[in-house]
Amino acid sequence: MIKCENVTFVYENEEDEGKKVLDNVNLNIEKGSFVAVLGRNGSGKSTLAKHFNAVLIPTEGNVFVNGVSTKEEKKLFDIRRSVGMVFQNPDNQIVATTVEEDVAFGLENLGVPYDEMHKRVEAALKSVGMYEQRKMQPHLLSGGQKQRVAIAGVIAMQPECIVFDEPTAMLDPKGRKEVMETIKTLNGEMGITVVLITHFMEEAAKADRVVVMDKGQIVMDDAPGKVFSHVEKITALGLDVPQVTRVVNLLKKKGIDIKGEMLRTKECADAIDMLLKERQN
Repeated sequence: MIKCENVTFVYENEEDEGKKVLDNVNLNIEKGSFVAVLGRNGSGKSTLAKHFNAVLIPTEGNVFVNGVSTKEEKKLFDIRRSVGMVFQNPDNQIVATTVEEDVAFGLENLGVPYDEMHKRVEAALKSVGMYEQRKMQPHLLSGGQKQRVAIAGVIAMQPECIVFDEPTAMLDPKGRKEVMETIKTLNGEMGITVVLITHFMEEAAKADRVVVMDKGQIVMDDAPGKVFSHVEKITALGLDVPQVTRVVNLLKKKGIDIKGEMLRTKECADAIDMLLKERQN
């Protein structure tokens, strides 16, 4: 779906001129996958995300979307229809006076016929659980609901991939849960490729794959369980690990040998229960 080949990016504006934000990045995102990208502030993760639909163009190297280089200006429209983006502040993405009008906004700009637009808006709102609120004014919605409306607006454009740039950063726990459930549905049931930029480790643990960035480079790339099992390395990179992983790591340091790579509370509880039963026998 997305391929980065030796991507380097240097800002040219006055404030950051000469600052290398990405340094020779190589990365493949497969169709239908769910990839989380982690990194401390300034690691380059959001800059990388903006390369996926040509918001930014590499200073050196290439980014390909479905085999098409983002440097091909004539193909930018097709690239941006293939890869949609959702940002962290939903208030910056909502432009209309009702929910359904906001979801339809992008389709109107594309010149989609009214009947087709109506079907897409209805389907998109239902897919994020916001159809009942379609007549509401967006400013009356909660943060999580606003973000789901923003996601519906992208879904209506029918992209193959959606890049989420810290979409839950400004939400409360309830809103974060709502958005993550929506993301999992998009990927698991609708087959949309998902790239999630996040600083919440529990969110990253839900992905198929975790990519960790530091100083503009990819330093780790593996399944969540394998990445988070390197607790000391993750901590040295200025990141945390899921609470369950931290508990398991502390138990192992105390000589309690729990097998496997734990990411979920139930897995950990079952493993401890099994260990206690073995000791009793």
